Amino acid sequence: MKFRKSLVGILALAIVPMAFNSVVFAQAPSQTIKIGIMGPFTGPAASIGTEQLNWAKLAVEDFNKSSGWNIEMVQGDTELDAAKAVTVAASMIADPDIYGLVGPSGSQEVEATGAALKEARLVGITPSATRTSLTLSGFDTIFRVVPTDAAQGPTDGNFMADELGWTKIYIIDDQTSYATGLADEVTKAFEAAGGTVVGRDSVKQTDQDFSTIVTKAASAGAEAIFFPGQIASQGALLGKAIADQGASIKIFAADGFFSVDDFIKGGAGTTEGSYLSSFAPDIHDLESSADIVKRYTDEYGEFGTFGPPTYAATTVLLEAIQRVAAAGDVTREAVRDEVAKTDQELSVLGTPLAFDENGDVKDAKFFIFQVKGDNFVSVPSADTEATAEATMGEATPEATPGS
Repeated sequence: MKFRKSLVGILALAIVPMAFNSVVFAQAPSQTIKIGIMGPFTGPAASIGTEQLNWAKLAVEDFNKSSGWNIEMVQGDTELDAAKAVTVAASMIADPDIYGLVGPSGSQEVEATGAALKEARLVGITPSATRTSLTLSGFDTIFRVVPTDAAQGPTDGNFMADELGWTKIYIIDDQTSYATGLADEVTKAFEAAGGTVVGRDSVKQTDQDFSTIVTKAASAGAEAIFFPGQIASQGALLGKAIADQGASIKIFAADGFFSVDDFIKGGAGTTEGSYLSSFAPDIHDLESSADIVKRYTDEYGEFGTFGPPTYAATTVLLEAIQRVAAAGDVTREAVRDEVAKTDQELSVLGTPLAFDENGDVKDAKFFIFQVKGDNFVSVPSADTEATAEATMGEATPEATPGS
């Protein structure tokens, strides 16, 4: 049996000011129920972790208010580091009252923890890890509410070649599984569309000097540098290096640079006109999510495209636990199985939410933005036009994402 929920219907009925509704209404169980959240709450990617954590808190608060339950959330700071994620995952697994996780956030973290989570039958719903292979590696307790690099690569590569008319690009990765995987996918898509990748470099997430890369890209005739990094301040440094050399090179980035403070303001004008793809829409102008947006901004301030998928992931987990409780005792295995049955008619992202047999979200797509002033402004394309036209406005995010 599948369970369908409508956010629009809930808000219209004004049952409660939030996005939870279930076909079954389970009484709060006598057993202690906890969920975990794994993310970079400190460190260079703390802005993404803070936004994700705050949206998860809001989701738990909404669920408890609606259901009368008292779900506890346990935080595990990974700093976007695979080794730290292993330690955090072990602590989550060791707590018998934790029945599911929101996260891990980064692809490298999922790779490092997927086997242990599978063995423990502890489901993890990642709101931001996009490496294609993650859900094809036998990790049957891993699900995600965002699309994969297999969708982002063609979206980015085709947009650069077909809609921007670029014929030569230079590619940088930051040596993480996310960046290298997406760089590979973009290379295939751009070259299939008739473009040429004139060079590729790998950098560390601590690197601060991009002058040599800019020199090489300019010498090779690159019209743009594609950099799917995870530390948005590096994008600002790249923009400054391009400006310092007077090069006519654009930046095309991915989710990791979606930060007004670090990428746009940090670039001091040098990232103006840059492009970026993101796995989620900006929900500020979504009528169906207006109440949630208001409550979040009233409590936590502005946000980007990383928080709402975390709310969606947390919603999926909590509703699955509620359905399990209505049928009997809550177990990790049962929660995992109910997560797989998720079939939301309308999520906080303004779209349906269901998973395929691999745990990937069905019918997901990426969105293109361009830096204009202090905003990321949506750019409808052949692949995203219908969804973008219906859902997008100007984004004013403060998150520094890492996927």
